Amino acid sequence: MEQSAKIYEDLDRILVTKEEIAEKVRELGQKITKDYAGKEPVLVCILKGAVLFFSDLMREIDLPVTADFMAISSYGSATKTSGVVRVLKDLDKDIVGKDVIIVEDIVDTGVTLNYLKSMLAHRGAASIRIAALLDKTARRTVPDLKVDYVCFDIPDAFVVGYGLDYDQTYRNLPDIGVLSPKIYGDK
Repeated sequence: MEQSAKIYEDLDRILVTKEEIAEKVRELGQKITKDYAGKEPVLVCILKGAVLFFSDLMREIDLPVTADFMAISSYGSATKTSGVVRVLKDLDKDIVGKDVIIVEDIVDTGVTLNYLKSMLAHRGAASIRIAALLDKTARRTVPDLKVDYVCFDIPDAFVVGYGLDYDQTYRNLPDIGVLSPKIYGDK
């Protein structure tokens, strides 16, 4: 997709290019491969936003891995978290004794991931780590939440692209951009 495509008109600016994303995902895959040598981690993709990152990251990990999916909601169609976490789709497989890597598109307040880590720990995972494409530490309200693997630390801006959306739109942008406030208004 060319940056002249109509969908780019809704962005204030490009924050991370598709080339930068590809390089960081490759580096992260190599690090996970090294850290989990001799293990078979379960990668848990948080739907829908992490799908593209998850797919690319999984192909960069040179280990036998298992894939599973969860859908968690704390946003709805708003631009800020409601603070109420709902599990919309749960794991298909048991994770007792497994090394789990939660693959998330963006870490914002940390409320959702803190809840999810606690829930998976109670299910008996041997270990739980978080891999995130983006980390927005300026908005963190759960200060002790550890994000183990991060591709990019970003400023407090509303971003879309590479799986991230606004009201289910913009996921198909290959770059990550800052959405113009004129698009989402006062939501």
